[in-house]
Amino acid sequence: MTRLTTKSLDRIEDRMRDIEEGSIRHRILQSAKSFKTSWIELGQSLYSAWKDKLFKDWGYMTFDAYAAKELGIRKQTALKLLKSYYFLEKEEPSYLKKDYADTASTSKIPSYESVNILRQAKNRKSIDEKDYTRLKREVLELGRDDRDVKKDLTSLMRQKAEAEPEEARESRRRSAVKRLLGTLKALKAELEASRMVPASILKETSGLISKIESQMV
Repeated sequence: MTRLTTKSLDRIEDRMRDIEEGSIRHRILQSAKSFKTSWIELGQSLYSAWKDKLFKDWGYMTFDAYAAKELGIRKQTALKLLKSYYFLEKEEPSYLKKDYADTASTSKIPSYESVNILRQAKNRKSIDEKDYTRLKREVLELGRDDRDVKKDLTSLMRQKAEAEPEEARESRRRSAVKRLLGTLKALKAELEASRMVPASILKETSGLISKIESQMV
């Protein structure tokens, strides 16, 4: 699971001293400090900041810039937090009840990565209700590590692919897109180092890479 670096935590604490205690901005920073147990609370607050564009009131032009500079959270991590929280709110609202959060063992609190994998499983047409219910129990009740959940889902998808050619094609598509993404990143790094093309082209390349990455989440 992604953890904040010591440098990021120090920066968060410095910012908290200058921000009104009790405000949503202060609450987000507080949640970011205790990422493991508070990612759901962090995701909820971040969702509000993203949806209502509160980050602009705090001096940031984009949500990505706010997450990176104020919280020390990378774009992909912030995106997964938003999607994972919104998934729980929409598909599993009972999990967000306060009484459950108060009684749940810390060791069984699922990571945002595990919830994101569950979200992906929910969106796959080939995953039936029985398979989804089993995965949901592993994630929300047992708090299984995201690597184990991913292995289970991969194994399940492999079995489905044998009987469902469409799913096999989707798997090949994702593999091809990953290879394309790797090639683009390597090419961009080489062009940046050699300064062989204008900055505008590099900017467009970065935008293309971001678009492709958003499809892989």
